[in-house]
Amino acid sequence: MFHQPIEAPSTALVRPVRLTVMQGQARVSGDPRVELTTVLGSCIACCLFDATSNVGGMNHFLLAEPKGGRGVDEHYGAYLMEVLINEMLAYGATRPAMRAHLYGGANMHSGMTRIGSANAAFATAFLEQERIPLVRSSLGGNQARRVDLRPARGQARLRLAAHTA
Repeated sequence: MFHQPIEAPSTALVRPVRLTVMQGQARVSGDPRVELTTVLGSCIACCLFDATSNVGGMNHFLLAEPKGGRGVDEHYGAYLMEVLINEMLAYGATRPAMRAHLYGGANMHSGMTRIGSANAAFATAFLEQERIPLVRSSLGGNQARRVDLRPARGQARLRLAAHTA
């Protein structure tokens, strides 16, 4: 079942066009037929929605920030969060009307570096710094997640995968 934000219209989606958001990508749409989907482990997906313009989008990043002064590229949240916000603005969204969902950040294997926790902390701090309200999140744990977003309506559905450790 899709989570329905209070401010979003309640009309049903007909014949969805499913677009997969892969690592290192950000996609934005205002088309009510579009549904964005991704699968996450330690990665993070940020979903943004502006109910005043009926525009939304999703990104999928692998790591928070580069270490040691290396250049930022499409695998890092530091880059993809900016890309998502800028794409939203290009589609007619306004920064004060944006609302966020965050998903992912699992620590998939015990005893290994807690990349998921670092990713989740980065994404949460980024939204706070940008003053974008976080209205829904599912972060941490040790389970993979599948996230579907209907960007024009701000509707999100989360499914947890069975843990197989």
